[in-house]
Amino acid sequence: MAAPVAVQNGIAVLSAPRQRWILADPHPQEAEALAQSAHIPVVLAELLIARGINNASEAFAFLNPEVAQLHDPLLMLGMKAAVERAESAIARKEPILLYGDYDVDGTTAVVLLKTAIELLGGVVHFHVPHRLREGYGLQSAVLEAAYAEGVRLVITVDTGMRAFAEAETARRLGLDLIITDHHLARVDDAVPIALAILNPNQHQCGYPEKSLCGASIALKLAQALLERHNAERTRDKLLPSFLKMAAIATIADAVPLKGENRVIAALGLRELRRPVGAGLRALFAAAQLDPATKPLSGFDVAFRLAPRINAAGRMDVASDIIDLFCTRDTARATELANKLENLNRERRETEARALAAIEKRLATDAELAAARLVVVDGDGWHRGVIGILASRVVERTAKPALVISVEDGVAHGSGRSVDGFQLLEAIETCADLFTRFGGHAFAVGFALPAASLPELKRRLAECAAERLAEREPERVLKIHAELPLHQITAVIAGWLRKLEPLGHGNPEPIFVARGVRLLASPRIMKDRHLRLELAQEEGAAATRAVGWDMAARSAELGLIQGSHIDVAYRIRENLHPDFGGLEIEIAGIQTPVA
Repeated sequence: MAAPVAVQNGIAVLSAPRQRWILADPHPQEAEALAQSAHIPVVLAELLIARGINNASEAFAFLNPEVAQLHDPLLMLGMKAAVERAESAIARKEPILLYGDYDVDGTTAVVLLKTAIELLGGVVHFHVPHRLREGYGLQSAVLEAAYAEGVRLVITVDTGMRAFAEAETARRLGLDLIITDHHLARVDDAVPIALAILNPNQHQCGYPEKSLCGASIALKLAQALLERHNAERTRDKLLPSFLKMAAIATIADAVPLKGENRVIAALGLRELRRPVGAGLRALFAAAQLDPATKPLSGFDVAFRLAPRINAAGRMDVASDIIDLFCTRDTARATELANKLENLNRERRETEARALAAIEKRLATDAELAAARLVVVDGDGWHRGVIGILASRVVERTAKPALVISVEDGVAHGSGRSVDGFQLLEAIETCADLFTRFGGHAFAVGFALPAASLPELKRRLAECAAERLAEREPERVLKIHAELPLHQITAVIAGWLRKLEPLGHGNPEPIFVARGVRLLASPRIMKDRHLRLELAQEEGAAATRAVGWDMAARSAELGLIQGSHIDVAYRIRENLHPDFGGLEIEIAGIQTPVA
C-alpha cells in the first residue's frame, strides 16, 4: 500500500497512482434503435442509454430541459406548513431571519429566499456565520439576539439537520423554526424539533428528487410561495430568473446533474448567459467571462464563478455575496466583485503553501504514505482552505483524506473520500471525540480537541483497515464509448454539447481510440505538458492532441514518431483565432494490447 515515490532534482516527490481504464458496456443494438427513433447520432444514443434513457421521448426531455419538468414543491414533506407560516409572517410584516451557510450553496440560497420574500412584501433579516469566528451551523446566540430584535420566524438554508440543541433554544424562546437542508440526518433518523423540515432525504418524504442542493430546496420554497401568489407569472417570468442562483449552487455543490437537478442547472445556465443584475455582471467581469462572445458552460461556473463566490466565506465575510447579488448599484457591485477577486487570489496562494507542505510530508513520511486513509494535520493552516486541500490529497493519492488545522488547542478538520468509502459513516464511529461534525457521504467537516487527534487517527486507521482492506489506490478512468478519431466532426461535437451542463452524475464523455499512430515526435510544453499529432487510419488527416501533465507518461512509454498507442480522450474546441478548431484532450495513454 505504500505510495510510489520518485526523486526529481534530488527531492522526493509523490508519484501519481496507477490509472485503470474501465470501458462501459456497449449497447450496439439498443443504441442503433434509439438513434433511429430519436434522430440522433449513435454515439450520443450510447451515452444516453448509459444514463438510463432508453426511448425517444426520454431522450428528447433530457436533451431539451424545460420549466414544466420541475416537480411540484408541495410534494416535499413539510412544505405546506412552511408556506403557510411564511405567508403569515409576510402578511403581518413580521421580520423573518434567514440563517445560511458560508459556501456557494448557502449564500445563494439566502439570495433566493430573500428575493422571493421581499417580492411578496416580506421583511427579511439574514445571518451567515463567519467561518473562523462562529464556525458552521445554527448558533443559539444568534437566535437569542434575533428574538430580542423582534424576529419570531427563522428559516435555515443549507444547514440545520443536526442542530438539536439550537432547535431546543428556538422552542424555548418561542421562535418558529423552519429547517431547509439537504445534508444527511443522523444514522438513527433523528431530526431536530421544528415547525417544518424541508429535506427530501428525511424519512417519509416522497419528493421525487432526493439529491437537491441546499439552494434548490430554498428555490422550491420560493417557488411554492410565489406560485400561491401568481402561478402563471411565476412559471413564465420569475422562476427562470430564480434558476440562475440555483444553477450556480447545483453545479458548485457537485450534486448529481440528472433528473430535476439537470433541469435546474441547464435552465439556470441558459439564464446566466444573459446576466441582468449588477452583481452578476460585475462577477462575470472579475472572472473575465463574457457570455456574449463565448457561451457560458458548467465548467465556467464550477471553476471560474464558484471559487470567487466561495472565497468570501473561506477567507473573509460570506455576507458580501448576499450584498453583491442583491445590490443594484453598479459601483458597489464592482467593488464587491473586485474584493472577491483579491480574496480568491489570496486563497490560491494560501492553499499552494499548505499543499507544498503536505506533498513533502507524503513523499518523506513512509507511514503516512502507506496509510489507507490519509490524515494529515498542521499548525495554523487556514481553515478556509482545508476542504480544498483534502480534495487535492485525494486527487494525488486516490485515497480518502482528512486535512486538519490545529489552532489554540482545537483541531478543525475537513475530509473528502473516494468511490466506495462512506466517509461520514467512518467518522461517525468516532462521534464521541468530536465537539461537532457533519456532512455528506463523501465530504465531511468536524472539530475536536487537539489532544484527541492521536485517538482519532488510531480509530480511523482501524476503520480504514477493515473497510478498505482489499482496495489498492488507483485512479479509475471511466471510458464511456469507443469513437475512432476520424468520426470526430463538428456535427458530433455539436450534438455532444447538448449533454451540458456536465458534472457529477452526468460526466463529460471520455472516448477511446485504439491503435493510434504518432505522426511526429511528441512535443513537450513547459516540461510538463504534451502535444501530439495523431492519426488512426492510413492517410487520415492529423488530429491534434494535448495532454496536460502527461509529459512524464510519454517518457515512461518511450513515445516517438511512429509509435502506436490507445488513447482515452475528451473532445475539445480550441477557440484560438489562428489555430482553433476541434482537437482532443488526452485523459490517458496505454500501449495497445497485442
